[in-house]
Amino acid sequence: MTITIRQAQPQDAHAVVPLIIDAIGDIANRLTGEQSADAVMQELTILFQRDDNRHSYLNTFVATEDEQILGILVYYYGAHAIEMDANLVQWLATKNAPSIVIDREAHEDEAYIDTVCVAPTARGKGIGTLLLQYAEELTKQRGYTKLSLNVEIEKEDARRLYERLGFVITEPWSIIDEPFHHMVKQF
Repeated sequence: MTITIRQAQPQDAHAVVPLIIDAIGDIANRLTGEQSADAVMQELTILFQRDDNRHSYLNTFVATEDEQILGILVYYYGAHAIEMDANLVQWLATKNAPSIVIDREAHEDEAYIDTVCVAPTARGKGIGTLLLQYAEELTKQRGYTKLSLNVEIEKEDARRLYERLGFVITEPWSIIDEPFHHMVKQF
């Protein structure tokens, strides 16, 4: 298996958006202001193809084998999230969607792994670990000194994986009133 990781492109939406939804679940409904699965998919596709929000193709990297997208990484700098989230709130307002408050997910001085998801048929092959290692390389290349992520308290297997990769729990975190561990790896 030869896995290549590359920057996502707008035309990747058909493969990327279902993986984002798989990873974030009902949060996709809040971020799009929609309830039906089809509408969520359609609106998240619009967000993915834009360049001004956290789930933009510009913040997304894809793991591929033979041109097939097997996994995704959504990654950005914490300081940039403020503007990206303001853009999302403004977009929701223009479509008369319910107003939301977007919880901060990283400190401003951290590179942040927002989402990692591997296609169900490709799980267990180390692709998630490759994507996390890619995020580490991006962090170093861009001159950042901290890489962070949040993991739900009950996801102990994921937490152990992150710890094996050098992340440490630095503080409790809350996203949409749910408890998380905030984990950081320093360089």
